[in-house]
Amino acid sequence: MTVNIAVVGLGAFGHKHLEALTQIPDAKIQYVTHSKMDVAKEVAVKYGAKAAFTNYSELLAQDDLHGVVLATPTQMHHAQTLEALSAGKHVMVEIPMADSLAGVQEIVDVQKETGLVAMAGHTRRFNPSHQFVHNKISAGEFAIQQMDVQTYFFRRTNANALGQARSWTDHLLWHHAAHTVDLFQYQTGEKIVKANAIQGPKHPELGIAMDMSIQLQTETGKICTLSLSFNNDGPIGTFFRYIGDTNTYIARYDDLVDGKENPIDVSNVAVSMNGIELQDREFVAAIKEKREPNSSVGQVLPCYVVLDALQQQLAY
Repeated sequence: MTVNIAVVGLGAFGHKHLEALTQIPDAKIQYVTHSKMDVAKEVAVKYGAKAAFTNYSELLAQDDLHGVVLATPTQMHHAQTLEALSAGKHVMVEIPMADSLAGVQEIVDVQKETGLVAMAGHTRRFNPSHQFVHNKISAGEFAIQQMDVQTYFFRRTNANALGQARSWTDHLLWHHAAHTVDLFQYQTGEKIVKANAIQGPKHPELGIAMDMSIQLQTETGKICTLSLSFNNDGPIGTFFRYIGDTNTYIARYDDLVDGKENPIDVSNVAVSMNGIELQDREFVAAIKEKREPNSSVGQVLPCYVVLDALQQQLAY
């Protein structure tokens, strides 16, 4: 069975998914959707899609469409995910799947009702570097004592990952912190029972905090310290330091070193070194095998419970 996919939203991450899907034998880029038809048609031709759309509802009406990858602005995720599920289509939605806990819970409830595959783009679960650490934990060879994480960007204007201007603004808490909050619970296998956050001044035009600090603790005392900034004029990205009982690991996207910066070969952890591709492979496989995927909307719900609690703290 070939799984026919539509990529919705053709910005920086939409193109990452398009490139990833070309590497998956069982996947076919059947349709693309964008707010501007000229952009959508150009991308459709490039990737051999059957047709391009600007109207999302028209896309979902296509009988030969199996699933959608939503790489659209954050504020559209909730409604688009619900509409896809209601139309009988499987969904892989980029994070955050909604910008409120109530919205996330509604998606989880509708997924249960429909039984369709619905997963959120918590890519860190799939990066080979983090999979390597997860395998060590599962084998009983490594136990996390602390995670120290830095999420740094230089984004004082409203631009996407390609430096292009955009109409919407992402958020340090609901977007970037979501990766680490979910990964911390996933890697420890434990529930976060304490969570604290403080934030710096808000940008006068963007209206969002440009700096944030978060502390997390699990039920057995494992801790995570997360620093986030849009003001960092230096190397950008997210860097994870795992401090454990037997080793220290530092993960930089798909690369991994030990605490002394000695490289660790993770090329045999999975079939690809691309975390986005591995995430999309899981989506396609779950559709074919009619099973719950890793990073299903139900599995990542606890992450959003924590984000909601942190947001309530920051509101005061």
